[in-house]
Amino acid sequence: MTLKVSVSGVRGIVGESLDAESLVRWASAFGQWLPEGPVVVARDSRPSGPMVAAAVTAGLTSTGHEVIDGGMLTTPTTEMLVQESDAVGGVIVTASHNPVEWNALKLLRGDGLFLDAQEIDAVTQLQSADFRLHKKAVEVGKVHTRDDGETMHLDGIEALRYVDVDAIRAAGLHVVVDCVEGAGGGIMPRMLERLGVKTDTLYCGCTGMFPRDPEPRADHLQELADKVKSTGADLGLAVDPDVDRLALVDKGGVLLSEELTLAIATDHVLAQSKGPVVVNLSTTLAMDAVAERHGVPFHRAPVGEANVVAKMLAEKAVIGGEGNGGVILPALHAGRDAVLGAALVLAAVAARGSLGACLEVLPPAFMVKDKITLDESIDHPGKWREAATRMGEDGDWDESDGIRYALTDRWVHLRRSNTEPVLRIIAEAPSVDAARGIVDDVRAALGR
Repeated sequence: MTLKVSVSGVRGIVGESLDAESLVRWASAFGQWLPEGPVVVARDSRPSGPMVAAAVTAGLTSTGHEVIDGGMLTTPTTEMLVQESDAVGGVIVTASHNPVEWNALKLLRGDGLFLDAQEIDAVTQLQSADFRLHKKAVEVGKVHTRDDGETMHLDGIEALRYVDVDAIRAAGLHVVVDCVEGAGGGIMPRMLERLGVKTDTLYCGCTGMFPRDPEPRADHLQELADKVKSTGADLGLAVDPDVDRLALVDKGGVLLSEELTLAIATDHVLAQSKGPVVVNLSTTLAMDAVAERHGVPFHRAPVGEANVVAKMLAEKAVIGGEGNGGVILPALHAGRDAVLGAALVLAAVAARGSLGACLEVLPPAFMVKDKITLDESIDHPGKWREAATRMGEDGDWDESDGIRYALTDRWVHLRRSNTEPVLRIIAEAPSVDAARGIVDDVRAALGR
């Protein structure tokens, strides 16, 4: 399998497409592309993380860059560390929600934002060249460590006007948090403790050996739901290994679609600050309704954090993100952040009295998310377009990222994944059965 290169980073299976040789080549290419100055390197908890981080550090120091080693940090923490320091860039060693055999390099600019498609292309060309510019012995970079990343991140969250720490503490909340043995095992319980929340933990050991599918989706979180119910907790929080996505479980162990995380956070923020909202093309229609209820402009962008962030900055969005549980609040930093998302949800729960009360003001989200292996026989947008029209006629088309076809109360989105060699098929409709039917019809039209 070849490396998967996109705005979501450079991903591969360790020992196959991603090895020490390829890692040094990519890291030195990135170092050659960056201006002079320090570069932050951090990683999630995967067993391959130390090897990958060491190779990245070697590539960067060989191009003359000082490396600031953040150790094990979440993706949003690393983004903030770059943003709030004099770093000219950053590398986050994480494959996010991919299984443990995968790892990846998420590349950051000096402003803490991911490289866009053109910038990724420029680094790709450098890494595929016959040679790269390495420094001589006395010119190679040095390595320094920083251990204050988590504290800086948590201080920033607590200082936000949208996080009423006193109200959260007064609410006496009880939470179960599932960190899937990822990088959130330290910072998530620490954040909850600082907010005065009684906490039960699940898989917060940071071992990197994921006990379940690491993608925080309702169908992967039954154990968390059971623990929320058995402990009588007010809600459950689940994050992915690098902690940029958040899913929720309501009191009594009721599993919620990860699409509702952003809707709850957005409704809470817009109640205090009006302004534009930006989400991606695959995000629930509940977000349209939230924006309409608050009377603010609403925009959609292609899938991928870099694409959403670019649109958010252009529109001066107050909040936005991706419906997979990724909350972005530029007032803190312009990146998906599950630590922040959890704090906003807790603030919303404290303000309204319960997670259920937060849900009452939102329309339901009935979505089905599927994926099929992408091969030459179906890797053709013309076929996707033909398959989508099975949903009905006179709909609206958006072809900025694959094919999105929408009627008034339903839509389907077909696109190549940024992170896996698959075709993603996502549909939303007034019921789960209707959404499932749309996906089934598309699969049938594609012969899958």
